[in-house]
Amino acid sequence: MDYRKCAQDIYDKLGGRENLVSAAHCATRLRLVTVDNSKIDLKGLEDTEGVKGVFQSNGQLQLIIGTGTVNKVYDEFLSISGMTAATKDEVKAAAAAKQNILQRMVKALGDVFVPILPAIVASGLLMGILEGLSNAIPGLTESGTYTIFHMFSNAAFVFLPILVAVSAARVFGGNIFLGAVMGMIMIHSDLVNAWNVASMTAAGQTIPTADVWFGLFDIQLTGYQGHVIPVIIAVWLMCQIEKWLHKHVPEMIDLFVTPLTTVCVTGYLTLTIFGPIFSTLETWVLNGVQVLITIPFGIGAALMGIVYPLTVVCGIHHMYNVIEAGMLSSGLNTWMPIASAANFAQGAACLAVALKTRNRKFKSLALPSALSGFLGITEPAIFGVNLRFVTPLIAGMVGAAAGSVVAYIFGIGATAYGVTGLFGFLTTTGYTVPYLIELVVTFVVAFAVCWVLYREKEEETEKEPKEAQPEQPAVTCVPGVVYAPLSGTVIPMEEIPDPTFAAGVLGMGCGIVPDGSEVVAPFDGTISTAAGTGHAIGISSPDGMELLIHVGIDTVSLDGKGFQLLCAEGDTVKAGQTLMRFDPDVITKAGLSTTTAVMVTNAEDYETVQLVKTGAVRPLEQLLEAKVQCPV
Repeated sequence: MDYRKCAQDIYDKLGGRENLVSAAHCATRLRLVTVDNSKIDLKGLEDTEGVKGVFQSNGQLQLIIGTGTVNKVYDEFLSISGMTAATKDEVKAAAAAKQNILQRMVKALGDVFVPILPAIVASGLLMGILEGLSNAIPGLTESGTYTIFHMFSNAAFVFLPILVAVSAARVFGGNIFLGAVMGMIMIHSDLVNAWNVASMTAAGQTIPTADVWFGLFDIQLTGYQGHVIPVIIAVWLMCQIEKWLHKHVPEMIDLFVTPLTTVCVTGYLTLTIFGPIFSTLETWVLNGVQVLITIPFGIGAALMGIVYPLTVVCGIHHMYNVIEAGMLSSGLNTWMPIASAANFAQGAACLAVALKTRNRKFKSLALPSALSGFLGITEPAIFGVNLRFVTPLIAGMVGAAAGSVVAYIFGIGATAYGVTGLFGFLTTTGYTVPYLIELVVTFVVAFAVCWVLYREKEEETEKEPKEAQPEQPAVTCVPGVVYAPLSGTVIPMEEIPDPTFAAGVLGMGCGIVPDGSEVVAPFDGTISTAAGTGHAIGISSPDGMELLIHVGIDTVSLDGKGFQLLCAEGDTVKAGQTLMRFDPDVITKAGLSTTTAVMVTNAEDYETVQLVKTGAVRPLEQLLEAKVQCPV
């Protein structure tokens, strides 16, 4: 590959030097921030040799190039553009500065809710399992074991304000323990439990009140169980007060004055002003959404199914977490089936493209992207295929509308959020058959509409011969073996919690959920890439295999914290030699997944790349087997 030509082709399609703000790269992607995205030739970038995919996320233009290559293309890009290297944090800061207030607010919501997703999913799955078992086994609810596990299943929802408060404090840069205190205050036992207010009012009981602000007005002493927006507002306010005090209070008394003042001021303002205002607004929003999706004949649900993928395109779909959390607090999550229909439909439309196209590059991208969409991860399908050709995107929206109407008819609800597609069966155990019908209808409609309407453009087909003739790898007709580079539990590639890896954009392989802290060489070879942040290593075998070992998901954001590289680019290594040490606790405390991607990045040079090991694995056990293409 001509790295300079690739860099030049990329530069030529970005609208000139004046349209570039900053550039950086991680182990696999070139990350750019531009002034005006309308000046970018996105189609040209997608067709550039060496570029495996193009995404726009959080104000960044991300070009997937691959391990061992992106750093060389990046160096040439800096030379051509005259730019200086930027860190990932600088690129993120530049990208955030471009976003409007709404985008920044939605991103903040996503940053708050994504880290607590495992707790919500665990509770929701357990709730669904218990519901299914209680329906199948009469009398089960009377057992002590059921009582204990029922307590486990709703713990995250009972104390949801505390989880939200801790996560929000981390996002807004405050003390997470003071954030936890704010969450505790808002559901304190001295306040009337918000879930009991309706029954108390119906029974004619009076809700206790207190006069505040020197008797200026009274407030009801009601807790904020089931509310999330007031908690986020309270913690944001707390963080602003805490930061101001740290700057102005003398250091010798800061430890005493700042926490006390922060808790007292924030707590009083929250319970007397901001809490009542924003809890009322949140209730109005939830009631409005409920009314919308229950419009007769499924019209409202269909409209939401149509709109959902457009919000994914705009990057504002994380706002639905607030709606779903509110629904779960008072009952079932009826938004999830709509989101599930929207995601499943985009996967179905993408599959239609994969089966219909004659362009091998599009086919190799569309097929794994479709499978990822069926599992609820739609970014590869939407950005890599459907949005590019428009017709599949529209077909998916039609399928989503049809599936949403089915969800409305059956009144399907889920016991968690963040789980859609095929995994949604785990949280809809009370609606298994209706949910199956919803997915079938969604798939059939989206696939059929895309199959009928999608037409491959002539120029796209004409490019096939060039792209269908990859360079012959310098290997013989013998299988290549990749040994496990670390210990842990093997998971299929599609279950890696990152859309790029899960869709196979960077190659074929698997994930390992580690139970250790060392990475060893999976075969004899040469280090082709050693990420400056220490989280990823590329290694090349003598027979031409290119392998990426990427420890954790989005761990580039840690900027090297918790990682120790024991090798350098160009080193010759032997199988079993320790290449890296990492601290799993640092990764998990940052709210990130430790799942390690092991990917054959030049998988197109092989006939197949098969996973030969599942479950628990130890270092140097056989993990992957790549069968080479025999010359004809």
